[in-house]
Amino acid sequence: MTKKILAALLLTGSLMVAACNTVEGAGKDVQSAGKAVEDAAD
Repeated sequence: MTKKILAALLLTGSLMVAACNTVEGAGKDVQSAGKAVEDAAD
């Protein structure tokens, strides 16, 4: 039983870390696209 709980916690933690990296990467992409538009407008 404790092995199943530990496995579930590790899986959940891994997914949370992966999701944070994905959102951070998407935010950087949007930021760089916004900067490109801003530079083109100047």
